[in-house]
Amino acid sequence: MRYKNMPGFEHGRPETLGVLMLNLGTPDAPTPTAVRRYLSQFLQDPRVVELPRPVWWLLLHGIVLRVRPSRSARAYQAVWTERGSPLLTVAQRQTRGLRALLDARFGKGVRVELGMRYGKPSVPEALARLKEANVRRLLVLPLYPQYSGTTTASVFDAVTDELSTWRWLPELRFINQYHDEPSYIDAVAQSIRSFWDEHGEPERLLFSFHGIPKRYFMAGDPYHCHCHKTARMVADQLKLPEDRWLVSFQSRVGRDEWLQPYTDETLKLWGVDGVKTVHVIAPGFSADCLETLEEIDVENREYFLEAGGEDYRYIPCLNDDPRHLEMMLGLVERHACGWPEMTGVAEDW
Repeated sequence: MRYKNMPGFEHGRPETLGVLMLNLGTPDAPTPTAVRRYLSQFLQDPRVVELPRPVWWLLLHGIVLRVRPSRSARAYQAVWTERGSPLLTVAQRQTRGLRALLDARFGKGVRVELGMRYGKPSVPEALARLKEANVRRLLVLPLYPQYSGTTTASVFDAVTDELSTWRWLPELRFINQYHDEPSYIDAVAQSIRSFWDEHGEPERLLFSFHGIPKRYFMAGDPYHCHCHKTARMVADQLKLPEDRWLVSFQSRVGRDEWLQPYTDETLKLWGVDGVKTVHVIAPGFSADCLETLEEIDVENREYFLEAGGEDYRYIPCLNDDPRHLEMMLGLVERHACGWPEMTGVAEDW
C-alpha cells in the first residue's frame, strides 16, 4: 500500500502548527558497528556523493566502509560524553529552548520536534510525532545556515519522501538558508566578542566551513558564496581589517579538489609564516560536533602549533546560546507568518 494508515484518526480534531528542526545526525554509539551503519546511510545519499551509483556502491562497500568506521569511531570516542553524542545533546537542548520560547510567545499552539537526516531520531520518526499531534501546517527548519545541495536539499528530499506516503498533506514551508540573517550574523559576532573579552584578540581569525567538492560549486551550488558572505558580514560587524581574517574549508575526503583554501593547510602555512596567535570559528555548524570538537579543536590545533604557532583557540558554535535561540524564534515567526498560530506577528517583514 502506498499510503500509511492513520489508525484512530478522528475528523474534527484541533489542528496545530509543527516546526521540524533538522540537523545532519550522529551514530548511536562511538563504536565501529554503529559508525559503519551511520556512514552507510550518509554516504549512500546521492546528494552527498555525486558519482554513478554502481561505481560508488563498489567503492563504498569494497573500501570505505571497511576502513573508515574504525578510524571514525576512535574520533567519536574522543568527543563522546556521558549523555551521548555532542551534536545530539546540543540539538535536544536547542529543541527544548525553541519550544519554550514559542510556548511563552504563543501558548501551546506550536509543536516542535527534532529529526536527524541520518541516524536517530529519523525524519520519519519526527514527522510521525507531528502527525500524531494533527499538525496541519508544517515549517521545516534545517539547521544549516548556508544552503548546499549536500545538506539542505538532502533534508528536503527526506521530508518530501516521507510526506509522499501521507494521505492528508499539511501545508508546507521550508527555510532554505539563513546565512545573512541579521540576527544570525549578530549572534556569531557577539559570540566572538564575548570570547575575546575573556581571551584577548588574536593576530588572525579563521572562519572554517565544512567543504564540498569544487565541482559541486561549479555546477551551481551557492554554498561557497554563502560562506563568504557570512564571514564578510561578521568581519564587518567586528570592524576587522582584511588582513586579520580569512575563510577556509575543512573535512575534505577523496582525491577530488574541494573548495579552497583548506583549513589544515592554512593553519600550517600561518605557523610557518610566523603567525603566533589564531582563533578559529566554524559558523556553518549550528552545534558542536565531531568536526568542530575533534577536527578543529584538536587535530588542527596540533598542525598550527607544530608549524610554529604559539596560541590556538577554538570559539565554540552558537549551540543553545540565548541569542541563537532568539534567532530561530525570529525565523519561525517570519516564515510562519499568516498562519493562525502566529497571532500578533506582523505580516510586513
